[in-house]
Amino acid sequence: MRVVAKFGGTSLGSGDRINRAADSIAGAVEGGHEIAVVASAMGSTTDDLLDDITFETEEADRAEIVSMGERTSVRMLKAALASRGVEAIFVEPGKDEWPIVTDEYGEVDVEETKRRAKELAADLDGVVPVITGFLAETHDGSVTTLGRGGSDTTAVMLGKYMDADEVVIVTDVEGVMTGDPSVVEGARNVGEISVDELRNLSFRGAEVVAPSALSYKDGRMGVRVVHYQHGDLLTGGTSIEGEFENLVDMREEPLACVTIAGRAIRNRPGILADLSTPLAEQGINLDAVASGMDSVTFYVDSDEAERTEAILHESVIEDDSLSSVTLESDFAVIRVTGGELPNQSGIIQGVITPVAEEGITVHDVITSATSVAVFVPWADREHTLEVLQEAF
Repeated sequence: MRVVAKFGGTSLGSGDRINRAADSIAGAVEGGHEIAVVASAMGSTTDDLLDDITFETEEADRAEIVSMGERTSVRMLKAALASRGVEAIFVEPGKDEWPIVTDEYGEVDVEETKRRAKELAADLDGVVPVITGFLAETHDGSVTTLGRGGSDTTAVMLGKYMDADEVVIVTDVEGVMTGDPSVVEGARNVGEISVDELRNLSFRGAEVVAPSALSYKDGRMGVRVVHYQHGDLLTGGTSIEGEFENLVDMREEPLACVTIAGRAIRNRPGILADLSTPLAEQGINLDAVASGMDSVTFYVDSDEAERTEAILHESVIEDDSLSSVTLESDFAVIRVTGGELPNQSGIIQGVITPVAEEGITVHDVITSATSVAVFVPWADREHTLEVLQEAF
């Protein structure tokens, strides 16, 4: 099996942890597996270096300075592997083996990076490359960086371009947990999670795998997160399944929106539960929910619209903080989804503008980390779908 193993800063934060990392790599090599390693800077080295740059500096100089953390890590890990009889080389910008190349705009040169990654992969049966994470190199040899979480991006990108069977992210958590163990009791490891689920969690604060890295995951290649104390690169942790699909999709049935108005509704604890629970008890599915300071809107099947209004009207009668409920029917929803959406500046404008330019009224927009849902009149659904398919 071919594996790209990424070791985060915490997992390389001391000599003992570097030894542990080297043991796990050596064990996989002894088992007959092809291993490439991506190393982050030890501990908080990168943050410390950034904090120490208290003077004006050019971006090229800044990149060179912060690269020193990763450059140190790969040398340490290479030496630890050599002491175990594992043939290894360290790979950093400036070396002939360096794989990741960016253009003058800082974007990854995909074709050149693929070519170099395949050349690096061709020698995996005889040597373990220990590659600096986070860093890249321009065509003229200048050092650049891949941004926050760049070591994760390095690992998953190289895993894809080196035709790896799996990318293993070695970090200081057991994998993806059911909740933050420092906040909730009884948090446990999630054995499997979809790439879409994790991307949404990552953009909402879960620090497991950098969101930018997940864009490189394809359905063929596995990605797994394990704790550095686990000691085995090939088992355990959380498996991340699937891949992002970029598509524009239209719901086939019309929706109605049922809106409840109330004074300072957002300051009312439990209001969403109070309103949605009776709908769930009656088997009414919610396609989407939008809320404001003084209103909550539920999107439901048009066939269920009047029943939904009647149920919610009971809540209005019983709750003095609620004023009224109203119903409007025949809306379509078109969703633009894709793993790259959060990385695209102006994505909301990019969705709305072409629709508006066609004279189509946008009734509502609801976003998540990986999708934008546009609600338009049912009569305009086909036209809107065509516009968005052309735009994306």
